[in-house]
Amino acid sequence: MSNGHSCCGILGLFLGFLTGLVWLLLTTLGVITTVLTILTLGALAPILNFIIGLIGFLVCIIFGLLIFKKVWRWYSKK
Repeated sequence: MSNGHSCCGILGLFLGFLTGLVWLLLTTLGVITTVLTILTLGALAPILNFIIGLIGFLVCIIFGLLIFKKVWRWYSKK
């Protein structure tokens, strides 16, 4: 779609947003660090924790903006 509209529905956007929130929550609570320590990857835990948290944050922002744009367009048509 060349006109800038997203091709997925509101459910797909919401699930993407929710997935980003889950990853961000897991890194904030330290679950990722604990799992990596159990898997004997403790030296990489802070780096991977930061990368996963950053990706989760960016996913929340991007999908949140897409949801906002879709809802805004839907309400502006009424």
